[in-house]
Amino acid sequence: VMVIGGGPGGASAAFWLSSNGVDVHLVEKKRYPREKACGDGLTPRAIKQLLDMGFDFDGLGLHRIEGLRAYAGDLMIEMPWPQHSVYPNWGATMRRSDLDGTVATLAEQQGATVEQGTTATPIVENDHITGVRLTNDEGERIETPDLVIIADGSNSRFGRGVGATRRKDYPYGLAVRAYWESPKSDDAFIESQLDIRDAQGRSMPGYGWVFPLGDGEINVGAGMISTFKGWKDANTSSTLDAYVDSLPDYWSITDATVHTKPLGGKLPMSLSVGPKVGRNWMLIGDASGAVNPFNGEGIDYAYETGRMAASHAADFIAGDESSLAAYARQLEDEYGDYHRVA
Repeated sequence: VMVIGGGPGGASAAFWLSSNGVDVHLVEKKRYPREKACGDGLTPRAIKQLLDMGFDFDGLGLHRIEGLRAYAGDLMIEMPWPQHSVYPNWGATMRRSDLDGTVATLAEQQGATVEQGTTATPIVENDHITGVRLTNDEGERIETPDLVIIADGSNSRFGRGVGATRRKDYPYGLAVRAYWESPKSDDAFIESQLDIRDAQGRSMPGYGWVFPLGDGEINVGAGMISTFKGWKDANTSSTLDAYVDSLPDYWSITDATVHTKPLGGKLPMSLSVGPKVGRNWMLIGDASGAVNPFNGEGIDYAYETGRMAASHAADFIAGDESSLAAYARQLEDEYGDYHRVA
């Protein structure tokens, strides 16, 4: 199996396949560590997946989070993560630049081959990937995997290359974030603001977040969804600016304490990208639109869909040609309610 993309979904798929004795080749376009436009937040749902993979939480740049502090204007409520029969009662924050490479290393330890700095392009005939062209500093070559798991993120050039497209009648998200220095970087709660106002008091589209990283910095961002009139004219950077201006004083952020320029991106949601499978390929994570349309959460769903795909991929390699269709059905069974949310 060749896995295209070494983010949460791809690393998860590679880990679980390798654990099952399958020969896995994971291809990552960039080199670790690499930046991602992300809130860097891990919910208890994501923590469970990492625990199941044997992730070592000690000694890493991970900051434990006890719950969510939610604002709607001046109204505020703190909600600790609840006790649950499946998920732990804690979350965390960890920079994607640190997290993704660490999980890819877990896959390597299970036996996967991880190739960085390499661009993958599909060679397709009749919905069948007959080869994958790999290009890097050493030149170009063609590999012929039995099965390809596509996990190259929300833009998914490889996915588009096999004919996957986003449904235009489904929403997508837009988000932007930057890092600031803050004396409350060790706060145990992530924070959201559901009612952002500009300097004139007018309501701005979207919501804002603060994710403390525990290392002197906080991840501050704003996101919106393409479901309101005039969303094409909306500007996430303007929303972020308005949110930063209205942040509670205890974060102590100013123009002088910003450490990075804003970085943004688009997120297909509600399983809006398809088809999910072809004759010998599967979509997972952001490449499949496995992002929650309520809050833009995607890391945990990438881990989960990577794990699902690995199970069905192992069956496919063992000779069960119906397993790919079974994977697509499982996605609908697990996440179908998100269509109604959208």
